[in-house]
Amino acid sequence: MFSSIFGSRPAIMGIVNVTPDSFSDGGCYIDANAALAHIERLWEDGAAIVDIGGESTRPGSEPVSVQEEIDRVCPVIERVKDSGKWISIDSRNPQTMRAALKAGANIVNDVYALRESGAIEVVAQFGVPVCLMHMQGEPKSMQQDPRYENVVEDVFQFLHERIVACVAGGIDKSHIFIDPGIGFGKTLEHNLLLLRNIRRFHDLCVPVLLGASRKSFIREISPKASVDKRLPGSLAVAAWAVTQGVDVLRVHDVFETRQALDVFLAISQDP
Repeated sequence: MFSSIFGSRPAIMGIVNVTPDSFSDGGCYIDANAALAHIERLWEDGAAIVDIGGESTRPGSEPVSVQEEIDRVCPVIERVKDSGKWISIDSRNPQTMRAALKAGANIVNDVYALRESGAIEVVAQFGVPVCLMHMQGEPKSMQQDPRYENVVEDVFQFLHERIVACVAGGIDKSHIFIDPGIGFGKTLEHNLLLLRNIRRFHDLCVPVLLGASRKSFIREISPKASVDKRLPGSLAVAAWAVTQGVDVLRVHDVFETRQALDVFLAISQDP
């Protein structure tokens, strides 16, 4: 059961970008063999879920064709489908979701929160867990002057409405988890407000995923932090997430995140 991954500490979702242009590791795993080796390493390092994506959603990115996305992700998924592990398809395209689920994926992670026509129907048909994320605008333009009346409540209301729509469309609420979308159409202050108030999202009564790994808001706080120097900031967010009851952490650095959580929890436990 999907609910079994949730416990007293956040489950870790390891990122697998089968893309040439993702902001952190674009091109590293575009080769299927490299992606497979990376997936095995993520599992060994403690990932409860691997999240496989074939289209970059970094700020300013251009969409790829559905067929190209399918051609990137499905051969990788097919080669790990018998692992008995949780395999997530990171896509906003219903056709890609369907192809990936047929190939052996068993979770959908959608930055568009199943708003594309037919997406809810695909997830309902396969009966798989789904992560609904908030994004203002489109990846290509989402960082061009994003605005909110109240970012925490605006994102909360959006996710509430998407949960209602998904349940109405036949998706079991116990299969839904949500992501406030750090860095997706948000300024530094928006991101910080969401992180400070992440507990608010537990009021949606579904598990909460947080994806802040290596994101550019860390550079805005620490100006010399290029992408390859954002691990300390990412681990700081992971430690904060533990104190706030976050259920899933989506990260690039699984081993380091698991170690940080192990040490943090060992210190914080009552004797």
